Amino acid sequence: MQNHNPHSNKRVVIIGGGVIGLGIGWQLAKAGCTVSIYERDQAGRAASWAAAGMLAPHAEVHFEERALLKLGVQSCRMYPEWVVELETDSQISVGYRAEGTLIVGVDRDDARELEHHYESQQLLDLKVEWLIGAAAREMEPLLSPKITAAIWSRDDHQVDNRAMVKALIGAYQKANGTLHENTPIDKIEIVKGKAKGVWVKNNLEEADVIVLAAGCWSSDIDGLPQAVKPPVRPVKGQMLALQMEEGIVLQKVIRAPRAKYPTDVYLVPKDDGRLVIGATSEEMGFDTRLTAGGLFELLRGTWEAVPGIYDLPILETWTGLRPGSRDNAPILGETGVENLIMATGHYRNGILLTPVTACEIASLILTGKTSETIAPFQLSRFW
Repeated sequence: MQNHNPHSNKRVVIIGGGVIGLGIGWQLAKAGCTVSIYERDQAGRAASWAAAGMLAPHAEVHFEERALLKLGVQSCRMYPEWVVELETDSQISVGYRAEGTLIVGVDRDDARELEHHYESQQLLDLKVEWLIGAAAREMEPLLSPKITAAIWSRDDHQVDNRAMVKALIGAYQKANGTLHENTPIDKIEIVKGKAKGVWVKNNLEEADVIVLAAGCWSSDIDGLPQAVKPPVRPVKGQMLALQMEEGIVLQKVIRAPRAKYPTDVYLVPKDDGRLVIGATSEEMGFDTRLTAGGLFELLRGTWEAVPGIYDLPILETWTGLRPGSRDNAPILGETGVENLIMATGHYRNGILLTPVTACEIASLILTGKTSETIAPFQLSRFW
């Protein structure tokens, strides 16, 4: 996707090896930069691995988040081309699926909430369709007969996020990018308001540009002046995966917001037969423990929407830590420190926003210009 000077010789250090850091690194390495990614654990095994892979700017929209909606829609539209480029470079399929998303209401209270959501989508001129329960069941016969209404969002798609992690690692390394796993940064070296490099294992690696893409750990990196520490926090999400079996196979992503219960659920079928179910949203700091209550709420919500899951075997349970900013929108672009760029705080939209973030941050580094696309999401909005 890069159209920049292929002979760029910038030295770039990226802190964080999730899909955001890997995506930026891949684009920069392809453009000719010398890129090193430092990841505190295994690359892509934090929030990127824990996600469900939904690309759902229309389904998840909130009326007051118009700028975020615009960014999400733009990134979603980039996905087909992004997937072709990534799969070509990596020779790994990323499981991109375009069957669309059904948002369902299980009872009357849910249907009323769904109506309000649909009205907001209409005011934002989104291409969604209101369905009665019977019409929704024609699309997905496994839906509960109790489903009273649904919203059909044909433009909300999905990708296999774990496959995308593997593809990004492969594509980045094939473009001669250097990946340092299990290698935390000791400190960012900043001299007179200018980022000079990073300290790693008592050695200073100098760089022309440093990109902070460390997810919910971004504000904990040493060396950052207080004024430019990103307001990013961890938001815990518990999830599980079931094994779909013959006769119990979903085709579309199902979202089931519940008016009476604390946890909305989504069901995301994968090409390998997994049915990924998520997710709680808990302000619990860096606590990653699974809880009986969290899993119970997920299974209850799933069973009420799709009763046939009752006998499916559980494959896996896990937790992830979403990087939520103060306004739950990403922090992108330049900071108050010269040569220090941020790409963090993507909250629930890290997978969705990977293409637009990677391409826009790479463009900023290669041209020195902040585009109108990411201008609303700079750190300075919190000042």
